[in-house]
Amino acid sequence: MTINKNNLIEITGNLKSFKNTNLMIVTKNQEIQDIKSLLTEGFRLFGENRVQEAKQKYEDLRNYENFGLHLIGPLQTNKVKIALKIFDAIQTLDRYALVDEVCKVLSKNSCRTKEFYIQVNIGDENQKSGVTVQGLSDLYNYSLKKQLNIVGLMCIPPNVDDPSSYFERMKIIRDKINKKLNLSMGMSSDYKIALNYDSDIIRIGSLIFS
Repeated sequence: MTINKNNLIEITGNLKSFKNTNLMIVTKNQEIQDIKSLLTEGFRLFGENRVQEAKQKYEDLRNYENFGLHLIGPLQTNKVKIALKIFDAIQTLDRYALVDEVCKVLSKNSCRTKEFYIQVNIGDENQKSGVTVQGLSDLYNYSLKKQLNIVGLMCIPPNVDDPSSYFERMKIIRDKINKKLNLSMGMSSDYKIALNYDSDIIRIGSLIFS
């Protein structure tokens, strides 16, 4: 795959009207050389789905100022220790056992990860990760009691023609819990819609690599 510069220009152009929204480039299955090209062009925020893949690709790419790497895929408890050494933020906290393991590792090790997002299963889909909407408040409060730095909420809405209602619901939920939390929502197929609901991070992969 190669970088689709026309799409990249269009995406960054669309973001100019949304000063508080950041572009995260999702580099799952992408070549290191393409990532280096994007870094050279000034892009600094990247997302990876798998811990091991991120470790292999990003170990030697951290000499850029303001570099940020987020885990946006499911995290198994047995991968927590290595994940906390690789990622600046983890966006996929979704259960008490994971919170407990993260806190355990943080208490005993020097870690890179400083920020955490809770993933919400906004469409209540069995095949997707994320805490239920009904369970979000309790998990959020539990994480705060464990002194985790929860900075945002993340979601992947159902694959429907118009996910507006899901993004709107995320915004309402966020505002009820804590208006200062970031929203990570919107991907290649729906990021333009997510922008209308105060998304702070859009996660784009397939539109950029083609």
